[in-house]
Parts: sequence; C-alpha cells; structure tokens
Amino acid sequence: MSRRMSPETRTVAWLVGVVVTMGALAWAAVPFYDWFCRVTGYGGTTQVSQAAPDQVLDQVIRVRFDANVEPSLEWTFRPMQTSMELKIGENGLALYEAVNTSDVPITGTASYNVAPDIAGYYFSKIECFCFTEQTLQPGERIEMPVSFFVDPELVKDRDASWIRDITLSYTFHRTEPKQASLDAAPADNVN
Repeated sequence: MSRRMSPETRTVAWLVGVVVTMGALAWAAVPFYDWFCRVTGYGGTTQVSQAAPDQVLDQVIRVRFDANVEPSLEWTFRPMQTSMELKIGENGLALYEAVNTSDVPITGTASYNVAPDIAGYYFSKIECFCFTEQTLQPGERIEMPVSFFVDPELVKDRDASWIRDITLSYTFHRTEPKQASLDAAPADNVN
C-alpha cells in the first residue's frame, strides 16, 4: 500500500526546495562573480601574473593613476605620479603614498579597477599593495609599489586594440586586521 503526499505537503516540499536552491545560488554567486571578473576582466578587474611578457611592442600606452579613501578611513592616499607612458608589454612600476592621519593604528585594504573596463583583461599586476591588507601606525607614512604591464595581446583584440589610455584606480577601505582575532585569543597558561 503506497501513501501519496497530500497537495499541501507537496507544495510545502516544493517551496522548501525552492528556498534551498535560492540559498545555494546566493551563496555561490559571490565566489562565481569574483572568478568570472578575474578571468574575463569584466568591470575593470585586472589580471595577476608572475612576470612581464618577453614581447615588448613599439607602441606606447599611457597609464593614469587615481587614489581614493572611504570616508571612515583616516588616511591620506595618493599616487606619487599622475601618469606614466610605457611600451605595451613593458614592466612598469608606480608608487602610491599612504599616511595615517589619526592617533590610532588603522588597517585598510585596497579595492581596484581599471578603465576602460575591457582593459582589465589585458592589465596585469605582478606585485601590488592591494594583494594584502596594510596596517599603519598613528602618523605613519609608507610608499607602496605596484608592478604591472599591459599584455601585448591587447593590440590583437578588435574591441580593445584602440585603447592607448588606461586609468588604474584604487580605493582604500577600513578593515579589521586579520591578525587581531589571533591576538585577542587568550593564551593557554601551562604551569
């Protein structure tokens, strides 16, 4: 003898399934979107490389530098150069300066993008202060490097080959230092 579910039970089971599926999709959306942006350069997301390419073209590109801080971060933050011209494929090194203007240590993390958006697929960073959080002591001033290149494949892309000006923009956000949670844990007293 088989038991059939009542229509109300089937409806509840279906709704629970929909809620679970929506929750799983929402949970997966952020890592998937992050992966998608890194792979495609969508939204001006830059690439990460180990080294500059061997090929350097005889075509010049200008990179402009921009710096911002969120209002709750008591830092001054600026590029130490407003722009730089380099050959496509050539390794560039730019410096940014940050100063903690408060009387307490502050940790910040930089988000970044490039404009025009499509250039993100061809703009690669080798080293960047944006890869890790930065903690500045009261009044501390630091210079932070970003080593980068523009991939020569840019000139082969019919949608991006016209680009000869790229803006690299950073925004520093206040964050809680990752080490703080470890420091706050009580030490085991062994006698």
